[in-house]
Parts: sequence; structure tokens; C-alpha cells
Amino acid sequence: MRKTLLALVCLVATLSATAQSQEPNTVRYFLNDKTVFDIRLSELEQIKRIGKFGLRNVYSAEDKNSKDFLYSQIDSIMFVYVKYDDEVAPDVTNANRNQNPKAQGLEFPRLRSGSDQLLVQHSTKDYGITYSLEWDCTKKSQRWTCYQFHKGLPDNKVGRTGSWQDDPDIPEKYRTHSSQFGSPYSRGHMCMSNDRQSSVEQNKQTFYISNIHPQYQNHNGNLWQTLENTVRGWGFNNTFRDTLYVVKAGTIDGDKVLSPTKTGLLVPKYFYMAVLCYKGDSYKAIAFWTEHTNAKITKANPADYAISVKELEELTGIDFFCNLPDDIEKNVEENLTLSDWGLKKTGE
Repeated sequence: MRKTLLALVCLVATLSATAQSQEPNTVRYFLNDKTVFDIRLSELEQIKRIGKFGLRNVYSAEDKNSKDFLYSQIDSIMFVYVKYDDEVAPDVTNANRNQNPKAQGLEFPRLRSGSDQLLVQHSTKDYGITYSLEWDCTKKSQRWTCYQFHKGLPDNKVGRTGSWQDDPDIPEKYRTHSSQFGSPYSRGHMCMSNDRQSSVEQNKQTFYISNIHPQYQNHNGNLWQTLENTVRGWGFNNTFRDTLYVVKAGTIDGDKVLSPTKTGLLVPKYFYMAVLCYKGDSYKAIAFWTEHTNAKITKANPADYAISVKELEELTGIDFFCNLPDDIEKNVEENLTLSDWGLKKTGE
């Protein structure tokens, strides 16, 4: 059996040879069980490597195809030309997508321009990207952390394995340090430890200081934790989602910040989440918005903090899920049906 990696290396040669007769328009998977799976290039959302578990074809809008493959299932992959009944594949426009090749996943907000903005990604050999974040070198604070849940990232219950440490991928002069944190603020994960339980190495990466904001512990350990547990429940539920895309952050601009700590850390005035779920042939999205106070809210109802992603964009000025085709992006960001998420507002 030819290895998938070798097949991928051969793609360029295949593409060149095919283009001499007809421009390729399809990615074709030849599987070991003798079946073939096609997906149009114009409709391909992404081909994503998931560590040792294989390749993931997320979505074909026209054919309604979604497929997961393990390396062991694939004999080879080719670019080919296929004559479809409609002759020309649909034009999937996406005017606002990220141009940075490292920020093509659906979890990414639109990257902020400027030489002081740094895209940081942490990953492991076995499980791919752990999480990504955008770091503001001037403010020495993250703008957001984003990541995925899917069946290639299992909950192996490795536990809380890490200790706080500086982020080695941020230049030293722009880093923040664990020693800068102290009462009344705790170290508040964005990609939480419980969200990354596939391996010890993966879990340890969640303890980089770049992945946290200063939070009142009454917020971090109560209201915020309730929302985190809700999202984690969706994330590890293979029947709820094919892929769950998550963005978490605190506000760091304008009047949406509190007074800095004595050690110079920027303290968000609000914390929020944006969540996109892909299942079967459809998407849905939800957002949460919380004020960062020292109030102890122990029995929070997540639905009471839920808003649409469009509303969150208006509050933050951030373009979430910008890599979606524009028509899908507009629909999922403007519409929120709480019952789709198993939620109901208090009193309803």
C-alpha cells in the first residue's frame, strides 16, 4: 500500500500532467476497499491533517459530502478532471477570508493587520494543532485563542499535567510571565486544560501564559467555568458535531478594559466565546458575552448570556469565522436558535 504522505508528494506531478489536457477540478481519494471518493476543488472547504489519525475532508457544499479518512484507509490521492452535469462548478465567493496560509481553518477570526500582531500556533506530532492565538506585542496580551474539537482529538483524560510557563514562540521582549499574576486575579485559561486531554504534551501547551487572561477567580471559577463546561460538552460529543470551532477571548481595546494590574497586565472588562458547529451538511453558530466582575455567579444559565455571532462582532469589532463562504457566514452569524444548542432562557 502506498503511504498517504507519498501520495501527497505526487500531487504536483499529477496536477501538471492532468492540466495539459484539461484543468483539474476534483480531488479524488482511492480507498483500500476499492471505493472512490470525489470532492470538487471549488467546493472544498479544507483538507486538514489530524495528527496520526489521517486527513479530514470537512465539507463539499454542492455534493453535501463530508468524510473522515484514516491513513490506513487511503491508497492514494489525485487531482483529476471530472465532467459534471452542470459543467461549471458553483462560484463560492469569500471576500473576507484570511490570506495567511496558517489561518485557513474555520476557527480563525480575521487576522488583525500590523507588524505588532503575531500569529502563534502550538501543536503536537500526534494530534496536530492544539490551539492558535493572536498576540498583540504592543499591549503584551492575546486578542483571542481559537481551536477545534473533532473525533481525531479524543478525551483520553490525561488530567491537569502542566505548570505555568512563558510562551517560547513569543519573542522574549513581548512576553508576559507567570510572576506578574497575583490577587485578586487568577490565571484564566482560554483554551482550557480540560479541552485538551489527548496527550500530556498537548495538555501542557495550554499552560503557556499567552493562553490566559487575568480573571477574577469568582468569574473564572463560576460563570466562565459554566460556559466552558457547556462548550466542552458539545466539543467531546461525537453525535452533536462533526467539528466544533471555538474562539475565546477577553476584550483588550478602548473602553473595554479595566485598570491594569500593578505588574502591568492588561485586564479585560468583558469575556466572550464564539462557537461554530458543523454537522452533516449544515452549520450553526452561537456566542456568549459576559461582564468581567468579581460577583460570584454560581448557578448561571448559559442561555442568559447567549447572543448571535453578529451581535458579538458589533461588540468587539472582530470578524469571526471569516473563512466560511460569505453566504454561509452571513446566515450562521445572524441567526441563533437556542433550542438547536439544547438551551432555554431562564423563565421561558
